[in-house]
Amino acid sequence: MARTFAVVNQKGGVAKTTTAINLAACAALDDHSVLVVDADPQSNATSGLGVERDELEYCLYDLLARPEGTVSPAIDEVIVPSATPNLDVLPATLELAGAQLELASAISRERRLRRILEPVRDFYDLIIIDTAPSLGLLTLNALGAADQVLIPIQCEYYALEGLSQLLRIIALVQAEINPSLTLAGAIMTMYDARTNLSDEVAADVARDFPGRTFQAKIPRNVKLAESPSYGLPAVIYDRHCPGSAAYFRLYWEVFGDA
Repeated sequence: MARTFAVVNQKGGVAKTTTAINLAACAALDDHSVLVVDADPQSNATSGLGVERDELEYCLYDLLARPEGTVSPAIDEVIVPSATPNLDVLPATLELAGAQLELASAISRERRLRRILEPVRDFYDLIIIDTAPSLGLLTLNALGAADQVLIPIQCEYYALEGLSQLLRIIALVQAEINPSLTLAGAIMTMYDARTNLSDEVAADVARDFPGRTFQAKIPRNVKLAESPSYGLPAVIYDRHCPGSAAYFRLYWEVFGDA
């Protein structure tokens, strides 16, 4: 059965999507079958993996918003292959924004994504859920469906702002929705070794997450920013750039026993 990870931080611009798609691609290159679930209406994970959003017949919205008890569409009708072998996508489009409203009155609304993924868990080694920069119902569904949480943290001055709120939400999900959920760890992103600030923020995070801060730090790197425009993760687009090398190191830290 697939190990399921949610990549979560309510702050935008912290490299959640970059982290989700590159870790997924590292696992695919390591001969694991991987599913990326795009739970963000911005749908950057979908386009960043080479899926043409305008050509999709269905997306995650159609599964989340369908009336309880109905079976159409089935999840295997919604999942599409990415441009990377071994790597599939449960895609999103802007329509997914409407799911927040439609889920508001649904029964067991925070567990909807978990039930949706149940039929395909045995077909993948890893499922990685990319989330929106918010703590709304879509993110709660991601936490409800996950086994572990990965928290990307930007090496900037305001990096720790809001983290206490995120940790409270994770604790609430553990208590009320998903008791088996655990924190895999914090990932330092946009690290610049030339600045004292990056080292100071990394030290602060390591203090706040003792034993749960990954050693691999993701640097600021042009190829990481450039690769989504080609519909490829950076580890495929330029396997030897500094950003890709960092994601390979992170992959072995996170999934080394996968």
